[in-house]
Amino acid sequence: MNMANGAKQEQSRREEAVSGIHQRAELLADRLPPLLVAAERVAMTVVQGVHGRRRAGVGETFWQFRPYQQGEPIGNIDWRQSARSDQLFLRDQEWEAAESVWLWADGSASMDYRSDQSVPTKDDRALLLVLALAALLTRAGERIALLGSGERPTGGRAGLIKFCDQLVRQGKSEEDLPKTETLPAHARVVMISDFFAPLDQLKIWLRGIAGVGARGHLLQVIDPAEEDLPFGGRVRFDDMEDVDSFALISNVDSVRDRYQQRFRAHIDGVADLCRSLGLAAALHRTSSPAEPALLALYNALAGTVRG
Repeated sequence: MNMANGAKQEQSRREEAVSGIHQRAELLADRLPPLLVAAERVAMTVVQGVHGRRRAGVGETFWQFRPYQQGEPIGNIDWRQSARSDQLFLRDQEWEAAESVWLWADGSASMDYRSDQSVPTKDDRALLLVLALAALLTRAGERIALLGSGERPTGGRAGLIKFCDQLVRQGKSEEDLPKTETLPAHARVVMISDFFAPLDQLKIWLRGIAGVGARGHLLQVIDPAEEDLPFGGRVRFDDMEDVDSFALISNVDSVRDRYQQRFRAHIDGVADLCRSLGLAAALHRTSSPAEPALLALYNALAGTVRG
């Protein structure tokens, strides 16, 4: 009888969890249209500072003249430019071949946090950045897909709308990391999260990304209060991943230094882990503007070097 009651309680908890996920997914769907408008506005601001990919390759847009090197195809020599000098010059075209980028923004409960009404939640900032980056990439001719969706990357405006639909279908997640997915060799991956998952768990997941030769970029989004712990006195801290779990600190001032040391150790641990696997990592605070973080991500993906 007790076993039966336990099974019923467990089933009830699962149904409540599923219902909660569906409700959060519907809220996300309601938020996405205005978020997409905001993301495209941010993308338009950033695109003013982007001057192409600046990579030599097959294309129609002229990039630069450069001196001819022994062994390069003679057919690439620009004879008109070479006639003006005592050396041979090649005419490089700007790279225009579309590539595929897998994007992911953490939708777990810990991302719903914000310490003050003056800053967005980590979830809102992550969604804004991933949507703005998707808009920039599709505008540049790249193909995109939501990491963990199992969908093939697509490009253009249709690709951007499909990406938004994928976000809605994914809804809110109980997992800190995306679902495992088989990626092609040398894929490009962008992941935006607070990355508060244990480092050993993160290491296992990132090894799978680095193992296929993917070029990965991690953007760690944090609220300034998570770094500074600016509270005082007796404070109750609720676990956003587990509604029944909390910590009651009688004097926050007495633990601030130790907390900040542990927090910084985790941030440094994520950066060191990425460095050891050949991946890139950056930190973004929700109190900072979105545009610099977006421009840095886009330039890293595009291979541009800016002063």
